[in-house]
Parts: sequence; C-alpha cells; structure tokens
Amino acid sequence: MLHEEIFEQHPTVIRGLMIQKLDLGFDQEELVIGIDPGQRIGLSIFYFGREIESSFHSSVDNVVMHIIRVLGGLRAKRKIVKIGDGNMNVAKQIGNLLNLKFCSSFELEFVDERKTSPKIKNFNQRGKRDMLSAKYISQRDGYRHSILPLSITG
Repeated sequence: MLHEEIFEQHPTVIRGLMIQKLDLGFDQEELVIGIDPGQRIGLSIFYFGREIESSFHSSVDNVVMHIIRVLGGLRAKRKIVKIGDGNMNVAKQIGNLLNLKFCSSFELEFVDERKTSPKIKNFNQRGKRDMLSAKYISQRDGYRHSILPLSITG
C-alpha cells in the first residue's frame, strides 16, 4: 500500500496497520470484533491482541459499513466477529448484513452477554457501558460458524 493511500483509510485501519508494521512480537494474528447489539450498538475492535477501537453507533447500517471497512482494510489469519445475544433481532440483522455485504470469509459467533454490562454511575454516559460490554463480548467464546462469501456458496 502506498503511503498516500494509507491516509485515505479509516483511523482504526491506520492504527491496525501501524501495529502490524511495528511487529511487536504478537503471535496472535487475529482481528476480533466485539459487538453489543441494542438501541446503541457498542463496538470493540482488537487487532494482534490490542484494542484499536472502542466506539458506539446508533444504526445497524452504519456499524455494518464501518465493520466492513475494518475487515477489508486489515489483513489477518483469522477474522472473528462476536455479537452479544442480548438483542437477537439486532444481532441477527448485523450478522445477515455482514454476510450479504462483505465479500470475504470470516467467523461469526453469537456470545452469551450476561454480566457484560457493568454498573456505571450516570447509567450510560456517552455510550461507555455499551463500549465496555462490547469489549467483554469480544473476549468471550460462543457458538462459532464460518461465513463464506456468497460468491463461493452461490
């Protein structure tokens, strides 16, 4: 990738590329995305074992397009998307849209998100609880299945 092209990328992708270039000795070549589905969608992204983004989004379409930019912009041996099961309607919607719009394979897990929402004073100030829940979700294991792009499966 040319240096000028790097600056056209999303800041999360740029952070990931910096970690990849620094080669800090992490043997875990994974991109793990944790999602806390709900009215406000929490998002936590780990690359090579380090958190490179913690954010929240207000629409399913926005979060899916953002995730696709990150999945497409960073290379990894394993790309894993972990979605909490607290709001299965939103969780399935995110999973289905990723399957339809991302043209490469990834692993999808629905994770038990019980006890991932910590008690934070002032309830959910600026989405902190949603982002923290997404971080906890990214660190849990769930039922995993591989998603192959529709170009392969037909």
